[in-house]
Amino acid sequence: MAEHVTCQEVVELVTDYLEHALQADEAALFEQHINFCDGCEWYLDQMRTTVAAVGRIDEEDVPRETRDKLLAAFRDWKRG
Repeated sequence: MAEHVTCQEVVELVTDYLEHALQADEAALFEQHINFCDGCEWYLDQMRTTVAAVGRIDEEDVPRETRDKLLAAFRDWKRG
């Protein structure tokens, strides 16, 4: 197991952290990083604010055409 997480890993893990889906050791490393990285602490706060403001959107709430466009955009973004 890694001894620390990087800023990139914080970005990748933030959703799981907010949903309490990380293993205890992963959550501890995540929190350790947040305690010492002002940029990632700010990012986590922004994600919490966004979730609180927007709430939770279920897949059924998104029109099929919009969902298809979003999925295509993310696929193209991942390839680029």
